[in-house]
Amino acid sequence: MAQIVVGMSGGVDSSVAALLLKRQGHDVVGVFMNNWEEKDEAGVCTSEQDFADVRRVCDRIGIPYYSVNFAREYRERVFSHFLEEYRRGRTPNPDVLCNREIKWNVFLKFALGLGAQKLATGHFARLGGNDEEGWRLLRAADENKDQTYFLYMIGQEALSHALFPVGHLTKAQIRGVAREAGLPVSEKKDSTGVCFIGERNFKKFLSEYLPAQPGDIRTPEGRLVGRHDGLMYYTLGQRRGLGIGGSGDGRRWFVVGKDLKTNTLLVEQGEDSPLLYSERTVIEDLTWIAGRPPAEPGETLLCQARFRHRQPLQNVSVRLREDGLMDIEFETPQRAVTPGQSAVLYQGEECLGGGVIQ
Repeated sequence: MAQIVVGMSGGVDSSVAALLLKRQGHDVVGVFMNNWEEKDEAGVCTSEQDFADVRRVCDRIGIPYYSVNFAREYRERVFSHFLEEYRRGRTPNPDVLCNREIKWNVFLKFALGLGAQKLATGHFARLGGNDEEGWRLLRAADENKDQTYFLYMIGQEALSHALFPVGHLTKAQIRGVAREAGLPVSEKKDSTGVCFIGERNFKKFLSEYLPAQPGDIRTPEGRLVGRHDGLMYYTLGQRRGLGIGGSGDGRRWFVVGKDLKTNTLLVEQGEDSPLLYSERTVIEDLTWIAGRPPAEPGETLLCQARFRHRQPLQNVSVRLREDGLMDIEFETPQRAVTPGQSAVLYQGEECLGGGVIQ
C-alpha cells in the first residue's frame, strides 16, 4: 500500500484521519507542523501541547511521527500578508493563504520528499475526479463543518496528492470513532480563532505588530459619536467593542464603513441599516480549482457563493472581466460583504474556486 503522510494538528479530526488510513493498511506517517513559535498571554506555547497530543495519538495508533518547523515560511508567506492587509484597512483570512502557501505547498513538498505518494489532512472536504479528467473539490458530508471555503486556493497539483479521509463523516461520527479506538483526543475541544493567534485577545495581539492610530467614530452624515482605537481593530458589521452603546436612539451601533483618508470609523444604528447590505461586489486574485475559469470574460455564469465560512450558499451571477477581476451580483442583498475576505463559488456540491473581495 502507499505511504501517506498525515498532517496532524493534535486535534480529533486529523487523528481519526490517520487512524482510518492505518486501518486501511496504508504505510502512515504522522507529521506535526509548527508554524508559530510565540507563547500566548498565559506564557503557554500551544504548539508544545498539541505536539504532545500528536505523540500520544500516534503511539496509540502505532505509527511513526515527526515534527517540522515552518515558522519562517509562515511569517514570510502568510503573516506578512496578514499584517499588510490590516494596514490597508481590510480584514484578511490567513487560514485560506496558509492552505495554499504552507500546507499544500511547503508541507506537501516535504511529504513528497519523504517518499510519500499522498498527503492527508483532517479537513472536512471531499475529492472527485482523477488525474485524467481533472480533480474536483467537493463539499463535505457535514455541511456545518465544510471547509472547502478555506481550500479554494489549492489547485490540481495539490489535489492530485491530497486525501481527505474524514470528509464523508459528521463531527459526531468522528468523535465516535475516536472514542471507540481509545484515542486520547476524542473529547478535545475544537480549535477556534485565527490559525496562529488561537483564542487570545486579538486586539492586544495585533497592537504588538501594528501601531494603532486612534480617530473619530462618526455617522455617515458626519456626526461625531465617539473615538476608535485604530481602524484595524474593526470590521464591517461589527457591533461589539465600539464603546458607544446607549447613545442616539438606543438601538445598537454597527460598523458600516471605514474612511482611511481621514482615519474615521463609520457607524450607524440598527442591524437593518441599508449601509450594511450590498447587491454586488468586485473580486480580485482569482483562483480556479480546475486551473481555468468556468466561463469566458464577458459571459455570465449562474452559481452559488459563500462570503464567509459556514454561510448558507447564496445564488449569484458572476462575470469575468478583461482586466482580470470578477463582478458578482447577488440574488438577494448580502450583509457585511467584507474587503479582504474571500468569495468562494460553487455549483452544487463542487467548489469552483473564488477570489478576494476587493
